[in-house]
Amino acid sequence: MKNKRHIDLNCDIGESYGSWIMGNDAAILPYVSAVNIACGFHAGDPSVMMDTLALAARHDVHIGAHPGFQDLQGFGRRELQVTPREVYNLMVYQIGALMACARCQELSLRHVKPHGALYNLAARSASIADAIASAVYDVDPSLIIYGLSGSALTKAGLDKGLRVQHEVFADRTYQADGSLTPRTDANALIANEDDAVEQVLKLAKTGRVMTAQGTEVQLQVDTICLHGDNMQAVAFAMRIANALANDNINIG
Repeated sequence: MKNKRHIDLNCDIGESYGSWIMGNDAAILPYVSAVNIACGFHAGDPSVMMDTLALAARHDVHIGAHPGFQDLQGFGRRELQVTPREVYNLMVYQIGALMACARCQELSLRHVKPHGALYNLAARSASIADAIASAVYDVDPSLIIYGLSGSALTKAGLDKGLRVQHEVFADRTYQADGSLTPRTDANALIANEDDAVEQVLKLAKTGRVMTAQGTEVQLQVDTICLHGDNMQAVAFAMRIANALANDNINIG
């Protein structure tokens, strides 16, 4: 019998705010091994953070902080003009807030994954990536950084002595340099679910992905992100989990 391979499957959750509900966190949790919980700046609020931590604990998944720009109106997907020092402060504040909520429930954080525009900025800007890595290290050097595979952020984390997880995406298209297609482009998201499942399996098994230019690029694959902020997210997560299991790949 072949030995099973393993892949981490992560999802962004806790992105509701007040009376506004985003996603179906409880339904998607059975299909992932790690979650990234919004920390109140791009989404989430103290009550949502506390409730989401408790929900994650019940499903025994790895818990991470998901800090972003202070931009509720733009859901953290607009790139703001900030200095590295400001980014450092944003990170410390948000990680610390979720860490305090976790400690009150006798839980601990395992990782940190920046959100949206901050994530994309850190993927290409060495100074922003270093600010994020420095903040994570100063808050807790045992935390793992999730960053775009082969990006400035994963390099900064390694340079700082942190553990990193090179992340790829189930439903995003890629450019020839290994970067994500910007969300402003019409083809940023994979519309066909069959194509997305095929991309996940190829990434999990070979580390290769077909780019928007029709070429293949090799990536390091430690964790795969599923987006939970659309109506089909739960059904898609179930399908991904089943496809991985059928291909002898464990989630975890």
